Amino acid sequence: MRNYCIRAATPDDLDSARAVMLDTVYRDFGTGYVPRWHGDIVDPLGAYLSPARHTLLVAVDEWDGAVVATAALDSRGPAHPPNPRDLAERYPSGETAQLRRVYVRPEHRRRGLARRLVRELLDFAAADGGYRAVYLHTDPAVPGAEAFWRSLGKVVWDERAERAQGAGIVHFEIPTAT
Repeated sequence: MRNYCIRAATPDDLDSARAVMLDTVYRDFGTGYVPRWHGDIVDPLGAYLSPARHTLLVAVDEWDGAVVATAALDSRGPAHPPNPRDLAERYPSGETAQLRRVYVRPEHRRRGLARRLVRELLDFAAADGGYRAVYLHTDPAVPGAEAFWRSLGKVVWDERAERAQGAGIVHFEIPTAT
């Protein structure tokens, strides 16, 4: 059994963390890098390490020292547009901890890493003291993503209900005491 160390990313981790994130958006999402969606991946230092209320966590395989998973939190709520105005108003920037980039390399999945990372992010948000809600969105087309987030939180808006073709993003709120 492999052991993993979950910790806040350092500047030395950023290239490896960026590789995990980019591999995920290309392999799992099939979108590749899209600047308006993935700018934080290119600049994780500016997005997560520099701002005091933001963080980027990594899971490091203790066997070989490789970064095998990431998870991030920032204080930006969902933007309107593209999200509905009432969703943006319910989760305003500054008061909302948004979970982002919870990605695990395929060969390290099903070992509890994502759940451990989310628990650490929730602890970070609670310690901050200024967040009144924890929000995230996920693409239900990614295998396992929707079921994982449903096990941790509640759906607050499912875009698929709004679209005849059944495509769309699912938005969640996660209780801070998960």
